[in-house]
Amino acid sequence: MTDSIWTRERKAPPARETLSRDQIVTAAMELLDTDGVSGLSMRKLAAKLGAGATSLYWHVPTKDDLVDLLIDEVWGEIDVPEPELAGWRSGALLFGHSLRSAVLRHPWLPEVMYTRPSIGPHAMSLGERGLVLFAAAGFSDHAVDLAMGSVMSYVLGTVSAEVATREMVRKSGRSEETWVSELLEHAQAVASDEYPEMRRSVSRRTTTDLDAGLTESFVFGLDALLDGLATRVKE
Repeated sequence: MTDSIWTRERKAPPARETLSRDQIVTAAMELLDTDGVSGLSMRKLAAKLGAGATSLYWHVPTKDDLVDLLIDEVWGEIDVPEPELAGWRSGALLFGHSLRSAVLRHPWLPEVMYTRPSIGPHAMSLGERGLVLFAAAGFSDHAVDLAMGSVMSYVLGTVSAEVATREMVRKSGRSEETWVSELLEHAQAVASDEYPEMRRSVSRRTTTDLDAGLTESFVFGLDALLDGLATRVKE
């Protein structure tokens, strides 16, 4: 497995060192949320913190280590309720929506989340709470892993596409409403009589509210997935 900051012994910085790992992660998160992965460098981070590069490397030896810390920080933002408080179905819905919201707050995540192993403390806690939630539904042991994995795969796949769409709109320089309107016009123009179902589909898409359309699609898919999982709960 690729070397990870989570599997190495953490070395204590010199007594004179005032910079902390938490400060580094907070500042790096701000850079990523603003400038994306391409805008993150140890040099820029050191300048933002008003610190020397040596101070950073005491806490975070490599950029990959920094990415590990940042990914794990996002996993720590996700809400997974206890099953006795919400029930497994409502809890899974909350988990799915919380995961989507976290990625939308940090749209750089899809670019890096599969490049590093997620084995930090927040990832472990998220996994533990999620497995407890799905186990409460009555899934068999192996099916618990598959059920939680299916929900995570659906959410992360859907929201990754959503992030890409939003970035496409941003780069176009148009408002979301204008971008959606033009897309529908172009789709209607090319959906000739040869594609009657596509023409009817485009005609049904009357809203130009991008947020509403993406959210409606997400909610429908998550509900359908949970409906399907519910049929697989062991008797």
